[in-house]
Amino acid sequence: MDKIRIDDVDGEIDSATVKRPLTDAISAANVALNYYELAPGDSFAYGYHMHENQEEIFVVQDGRVTFETEEGDIDVGAGEVIRFAPGEYQQGTNTGEEPVVALVLGAPQEAGESKILRECVDCGERTPNTIERAPDGHAKITRCLACGTETGRFE
Repeated sequence: MDKIRIDDVDGEIDSATVKRPLTDAISAANVALNYYELAPGDSFAYGYHMHENQEEIFVVQDGRVTFETEEGDIDVGAGEVIRFAPGEYQQGTNTGEEPVVALVLGAPQEAGESKILRECVDCGERTPNTIERAPDGHAKITRCLACGTETGRFE
């Protein structure tokens, strides 16, 4: 058995105001677990994405999240849960004015190949992207795979 206090786990640079990776802290072997706090405009992910082998479950505790999906936008509020199967594209964003608090579970832990799509101004469309750490180490950058343009910076 492992027990932790979420606030004792160090956060990491991410697309959200707060992301605390809980998986290692609780010695989870078969599931990935992350705690998120999203300010208005924040997202759970760096772009519209999918995981080849991993299903994701979002448990919204406070606030409201709008998920962009292949079937259209879906709102998920406090006390609601949404699941995405492996290979399903989605991106959850706090489009409201109140903060969002959520737990996100992914199983299995290893997501397999993940694909992230973001708008590229140079290409004029949504393109596949990579995520890299900025040279100063204080941010993460998304970059278009087609032309190399920086499409986002997250601090």
